[in-house]
Amino acid sequence: MAENKEYLTKEKFDQLVAELEFLRNTKRKEIAEELEYAKQLGDLSENAEYHQAREAQAMLEDRIGKLDNLLKGATILSAETTGKRGDAVAVGSKVELRREGKKETIDYTVVGSEEADMTARKISASSPLGAAMLGKKKGEAVSVKTPAGNVTYTIVKIL
Repeated sequence: MAENKEYLTKEKFDQLVAELEFLRNTKRKEIAEELEYAKQLGDLSENAEYHQAREAQAMLEDRIGKLDNLLKGATILSAETTGKRGDAVAVGSKVELRREGKKETIDYTVVGSEEADMTARKISASSPLGAAMLGKKKGEAVSVKTPAGNVTYTIVKIL
């Protein structure tokens, strides 16, 4: 199974490390206590509290596993990992785009999928637009297939 490289800012990396520690040290204990309490209620085959706690435990362990794998393979974004700023679009670049036929521009920061947040104009490098921009230089056009048809953008500036 091929693993996708995940890019994270130092802040997001630290945030995920803190979440992982919380899940391992605090949340696991809470769920273990819930399971112990539910076992005391009697017949496990018809014990809704027990089944709910087991489901919560499975979801917790799944999240811990995902975070563990993500953090082990993560590349922390820095000037060295993103290359020379302003040369070509890379993960970590802030890009100013102009949609074909429009006068106004829009800025996006290309980030790893864990940090993507359209409300903050952070676009995943694995999204159609993010992937199309990677490696492109100022003045180049990128075309993205959308449900409404192909949309073309021109890279105005790379910061």
